[in-house]
Amino acid sequence: MNAMTVKSKTGKTLEHAISLSQEYQSDADSSSTTRAYATDWAAFEEWCKTNFLHALPATPETVGAYLASCGEAYAMSTLRRRVAAIARKHRHENHPLDVHHKAIRETLRGIARNHATPQKQAAALTTNEIVRLIEVCGDDLTGLRDKALFLMGFSGALRRSELVVLTVANIRFIDDGMQITIERSKTDAEAEGVVLTIACGSSSETCPVSALKEWMKAAEISYGAIFRKVDRWGKVHEKGLVPDAVRQILKKRAAMAGIKGTVMEPISPHGLRSGFVTTAYRSGAMDEDIMGHTRHKTLTTMRRYIRRSKLGTKSVSSKIGL
Repeated sequence: MNAMTVKSKTGKTLEHAISLSQEYQSDADSSSTTRAYATDWAAFEEWCKTNFLHALPATPETVGAYLASCGEAYAMSTLRRRVAAIARKHRHENHPLDVHHKAIRETLRGIARNHATPQKQAAALTTNEIVRLIEVCGDDLTGLRDKALFLMGFSGALRRSELVVLTVANIRFIDDGMQITIERSKTDAEAEGVVLTIACGSSSETCPVSALKEWMKAAEISYGAIFRKVDRWGKVHEKGLVPDAVRQILKKRAAMAGIKGTVMEPISPHGLRSGFVTTAYRSGAMDEDIMGHTRHKTLTTMRRYIRRSKLGTKSVSSKIGL
């Protein structure tokens, strides 16, 4: 009997198991990451071809030279992602690449020292901005949806990718708030899921629980996606919003409310999440409590928001007697 056709206790052949393993490997990264890696690899491959160098396998020196050629044009986050994409391609083709090699590591450090610019950060939308946003939403279906969208995103510190996949099955209303099940998120690659509790607001005008109930009742949503498209005739579609729709909705409402970002801190859905961290910190919440709610894996990432929030508070320079 061919070894490839031997069945396991589950009834699957070895050939099928190997094929399934390859499919799982392909799904290990999110679709957006996979697309970005494919684009990054194509760019590196084209550069190597133009310069008569081998892209696969590539030497660390080749990768270092490629990074140097890109150094002034791209952000450090983009360059690091390109290194990850090149390493991933090598790993999949059984050609391990040492990304910690001096030629790569020191080139990145040199670029960071000489050319890197501060990374753009979404403008933190704190409680004051959230109130201004919901004041311009109105009482029509679109307004009710947008109000619930902003309050849910802010109070839950949710990413736009998490907002658009929420379904009725993910929501459980309780006496003092609601519990939402986030089945999968950016930092939950293993899809273990997490249950997040959102408390009722102190005001009916800004209560995320009331806003969500009002939207769901008005739109007659009893199953499926919670946040949906509302067309110009007031018809609520069955499919959920796409992530970019959240950006467009926020941008439109921010303009109506007179909320402006800057070049380095543009208005973005991530501002709902960073605004939660900023507001919670200024209200005296502990690091571990904030992390438990935002689901940040490391203090480093979460404290980046906190460091920025300190810029608007009283400076220690007031204590030096000038």
